[in-house]
Amino acid sequence: MIVNERVVAYINSLDCGNSDICNTIEKEAIADEVPIIRKEMGNLLKVLLQLVQPERILEVGTAVGYSSILMSENMPEKCTITTIENYDKRIPVARNNFKRAGKENVITLIEGDALEVLKTLEGPYDFIFMDAAKGQYINYLPDIKRVLRKGGLLISDNILQEGELVESRYAVTRRNRTIHTRIREYVYELTHSKDFVTSIVPIGDGITLSVKQ
Repeated sequence: MIVNERVVAYINSLDCGNSDICNTIEKEAIADEVPIIRKEMGNLLKVLLQLVQPERILEVGTAVGYSSILMSENMPEKCTITTIENYDKRIPVARNNFKRAGKENVITLIEGDALEVLKTLEGPYDFIFMDAAKGQYINYLPDIKRVLRKGGLLISDNILQEGELVESRYAVTRRNRTIHTRIREYVYELTHSKDFVTSIVPIGDGITLSVKQ
């Protein structure tokens, strides 16, 4: 937990909720132990969508489609979403959820390894939400940068790993040491690149907000 639990509980107590289908999918995901964005992250996405007013959204990491549907309900009318997922078991669930939500016409799901899929995409995208394999963020970045328009917004989720990223490397598992090293490399690149203006925000598992210059 990055932010005090009582503070998070207070913030979430003010949440007005989402659509019935989003609430249903959220409950199903929690019951099935599928990681989805937290309430406070969802509310931030809503605000950012209103600010950016995107025409094209790219999401890297679909899971069961919860965040795609949430964004689709809060984006401009003519906006479309492209989302990428590689986990076979979650792809049919996400497709079914898009159908349940009546969003098949505005959300396009591409199956495959994001590293390979990104190379095939053509921009520009106005708004990119990255919530996939954290250790691969640094490898995704060249193509993310290529397809994001100037002035576009890149949101990278789970950057602080619930605060574990700043712990001693000996306090985490060997597997997480590697992931944390790659995340640190990614965050350093974002914060020191002339191509982005980046802010690290300690919300949820930690996110970065990066505007392309």
